[in-house]
Amino acid sequence: MRHRRSKTRLKQKPGHARMLKRNLITSLLLYENMRTTKKRAAVITPEIDKIITFAKTHTPHVAIRHINTIVTDKNASKKIMEVYISRFAKKSSGLTRTKAVGSRDGDGAELVDISFVDNTQKTL
Repeated sequence: MRHRRSKTRLKQKPGHARMLKRNLITSLLLYENMRTTKKRAAVITPEIDKIITFAKTHTPHVAIRHINTIVTDKNASKKIMEVYISRFAKKSSGLTRTKAVGSRDGDGAELVDISFVDNTQKTL
């Protein structure tokens, strides 16, 4: 039964929410940092951990097939296999960091910068 179990959900139609989540994951994997709303960051944080952990624990062939069902760009799956597996070899979770940066001017939504923990690139 599902009693008192909840997930952070995006407030769109299911198909749109699914594609939004896939695009956010792909963008974070490709660019290593981005600015988004607090709720969207909370939705993709566990997904990023699951994807990278799956890639570390399975064979490359199986991992790439699974990753390509989630990400929308083949370069993102390539980057996971070449960069992130070796970078996070000793870490199993907590791969991303969120930092509050204020609110958006138009609607007042809380904005955060989400990036990987050991990101060396300049934040937004």
